[in-house]
Amino acid sequence: MIRIIINGCGGRMGRVITEMAAAEEDMDVVAGIDLFDAGLYNYPVFESFDACTVQGDVIIDFSSPRAFDAMMDYAVRTGTPAVVCTTGLSEEQVARLKEDSEKVAVLRSANMSLGVNLLMRILKEAAKTLAPAGFDIEIVEQHHNHKKDAPSGTALMLADSMNEALDGAYHYVYDRSDRSEERSRREIGISAVRGGTIPGTHSVIFAGQDEVIEFRHTAYSRGIFGKGALTAARFLAGKTSGLYDMTDVIG
Repeated sequence: MIRIIINGCGGRMGRVITEMAAAEEDMDVVAGIDLFDAGLYNYPVFESFDACTVQGDVIIDFSSPRAFDAMMDYAVRTGTPAVVCTTGLSEEQVARLKEDSEKVAVLRSANMSLGVNLLMRILKEAAKTLAPAGFDIEIVEQHHNHKKDAPSGTALMLADSMNEALDGAYHYVYDRSDRSEERSRREIGISAVRGGTIPGTHSVIFAGQDEVIEFRHTAYSRGIFGKGALTAARFLAGKTSGLYDMTDVIG
């Protein structure tokens, strides 16, 4: 049985993970970390990792950058692998994650969806063909009105995958409101939309001379992220160190 600790168990994704894990025969949520315990769960909820008295086999983190450092302190101290799904981490936190992965197993992904991670592979190939042919690249991401970080971690992940395929030759442009100039060739434009209850939509546009190719992924429920997080937790449990992402999980 894989014992799971959910960091941010009181949030939307924390509740999804709790419900989905209950249906898995080889998984059990043994504790949650959250400032607020609404008494909704049949497992103990602690205000912090310092207060946590339960040992797990893996942490699933859907919290916030503010909770990241305390979680990694706990993961390293106890040797508990961590699936890090939180977006909006600072450069310092990303650097710490890489350093800590030499001591404990860490899997980080801005998006746990199988479809999004497959899309990354497709975009790499598309970018290598279309960018040299003069196609401009734009990303438009849409999320619910409670999402705080922008652009989304997934949008940046998609941009990074294409830029990696293009030898890092492109830069990112997030806002054109203060510009009065033509678009440069080697840029990837990233735009963010926030509204309503949109779980997440990402469109990648390749715009060429007289033709446009668009790739789109739409998340109709948060369940796809929950399924991916549990699959990642199953993959990571038992590993002692290393830095992984969802490409390692899907093979």
